[in-house]
Amino acid sequence: MSTSMRVMELVHFGDADTAFAARELPRPAPGPGQVLVRVLATSVNPLDLQTRRGDYRDQVALPAVIGNDVSGVVVGTGPGADDFRPGDEVWYLAPVLAGQGTYAEFHVVDQALVARKPGGLSHTEAAGLALVGVTAWEALVERAGVQAGERVLVHGGAGGVGSAAIQVAHALGAEVVTTARAKDHEFVTGLGADTVIDFSAGDYVPQVRELGGVDVVLDTVGRDTLTRSPEVLADRGRVVSIVDTPEPQNLLAAWGVNATYHFLFVSPGRAKLDALSGLTDRGELRPDIGAVLPLADIAEAHTLLEGGSVGEGRRRPRGKIAIAVGPELG
Repeated sequence: MSTSMRVMELVHFGDADTAFAARELPRPAPGPGQVLVRVLATSVNPLDLQTRRGDYRDQVALPAVIGNDVSGVVVGTGPGADDFRPGDEVWYLAPVLAGQGTYAEFHVVDQALVARKPGGLSHTEAAGLALVGVTAWEALVERAGVQAGERVLVHGGAGGVGSAAIQVAHALGAEVVTTARAKDHEFVTGLGADTVIDFSAGDYVPQVRELGGVDVVLDTVGRDTLTRSPEVLADRGRVVSIVDTPEPQNLLAAWGVNATYHFLFVSPGRAKLDALSGLTDRGELRPDIGAVLPLADIAEAHTLLEGGSVGEGRRRPRGKIAIAVGPELG
């Protein structure tokens, strides 16, 4: 049996076409409480783009294997890792900006972060849901505490986290309002959005106010969302933002509605994955996979996610870009 593995390694910060190189590295070995997973699929996320560009260069030493989503099969366990056996199909969100990432054929992780893959999802679908699904769950359930009957505004409903959040909020019994381009209105309505606002056609605030305001705002787009959220929030409303805020934000108006702000950098965990699995099993949550590329084409996947074009004018698809690392199990 080979003791090496194929990876796509980040060797330079900067443009996608020069950032990655194919490498053969030693296969990792599981330590106490860890499992070794044969990665069958991963995916690309905005976090990966930021890492590649060098936004986290103080936390990522080059060369590095990046990536965070995994769906695959357990092939080995370390001492005390008794929750799984070789052959178990699993999925998880790897620790963010810590240790080896998932653009690799094998990955080692603490078993506490791993869950059994939902039977109704393929490996590419599970990999496309891990980070965005956990983010949506943590934002809406653990931070905002969304309750049935509340009204939730999801900014950027056609995006990865946004599309997962619409489905999670709908499953929780909330009324869902979302912003999306006109071409995506049918898509987000199909996910469970009750009201869709074309943010490119004018100010969204008056339209949300006509509904009576919202209890929760999920910000996946940035810009002036934090500043303007108090204009649409009910009293004691909550705002959860998952994006960086490099520019100063004036939150003075938040005092007038007793608003609570949460700033979320996602954290992995089995309980969140199990909750998402329950939703997928009931048909209430499903990822939208727009494209599947091989691991060798990781640079093209980054280019597409950034909105560029590759090959014969191929442009960014709607939905997640999954990466096939190994063959699906029969």
